Amino acid sequence: MNATPFSNQHNTSTTPADRSSSEQHQPEADSTSRTATAGERALVLGGGGSTGNAWLIGVIAGLSAAGLDVTEADLIIGTSAGSTAAAQISGASPNELLAAILDAASQPSTTAPGRDRRPPAMGPVVNQLQRLREIIDSAADVADLRRRLGAAASDRDATADGPRQLQWRATVAARLPSQDWPDRRMFITAIDADTGEPVVFDRHSGVELVDAIAASCSNGFGLPPYRIGDRRYLDGGYRSNAENADLALGYGRVLVLSPFGGRSLHPPAWGTHLATQIEELRAHGSRVETIFPDPDAEHMFGANAMDLSLRPAAARAGFEQGRARAELLAPFWR
Repeated sequence: MNATPFSNQHNTSTTPADRSSSEQHQPEADSTSRTATAGERALVLGGGGSTGNAWLIGVIAGLSAAGLDVTEADLIIGTSAGSTAAAQISGASPNELLAAILDAASQPSTTAPGRDRRPPAMGPVVNQLQRLREIIDSAADVADLRRRLGAAASDRDATADGPRQLQWRATVAARLPSQDWPDRRMFITAIDADTGEPVVFDRHSGVELVDAIAASCSNGFGLPPYRIGDRRYLDGGYRSNAENADLALGYGRVLVLSPFGGRSLHPPAWGTHLATQIEELRAHGSRVETIFPDPDAEHMFGANAMDLSLRPAAARAGFEQGRARAELLAPFWR
């Protein structure tokens, strides 16, 4: 899951991890300037690490508890931790998912006192953020940044298709209520680690859902690039920003849930901030609403995004926000 606050218009089809290179599809361009019938609804779920995932589930469960079901959106866009949430709400009810987060907190820990509870291979988030800032500072634009991130990830770990990848795939699979792509439209974002090109997976890409999500959550710092076929992929938060709301272009109503509150480490001149994407959506006729964490919950994200002990609190905070916002959002969404 992306622990970093972060458009290009490329949509790439790839192939399952177990296909030979001779069987693989060639990438297909599919620009973000898609047309959609007026009134269609898009739900954008941004990245934000483990706590961000819990907050997203909490918000959606809170909205549902107050009578507003956003899981029936015509399009769901998931980035990094948001990609996991997108698959989760497509296979289980928000209430079930929220209960699972809260129940996990009540289970006795199997980790010895003083031991690191982060997932294996996840380095300190603060170090990752510092390294990311250094790479951003050296980049000319977002396309250059993506290429540099891919090169840096390749330099750090050339074993993306080894036991570590199998372990990561199993971890991601265990989080999903279903291994199948939903019938409704869902986009999972990533970037090609070798070319820096932005990638969007969907049920027509020839990629299993678990592989698409594992790719979208592989940040290249604690987790190496994720291999699917003969291509390697990195976190969808590097495509543009942690939300990738531009992919909802053409949809009449767009609801953006952003654990990072729309913040970005990119220079504003790059034009990749969420606020810029929202302006573009509105300029093309979309109505857009956002939900960001309340100020008193912001400490659970950013540098603390991979602190598993904060997941229950993040989920509860999201639930209260969702329940509080439901009445105001109902006329917009229904």
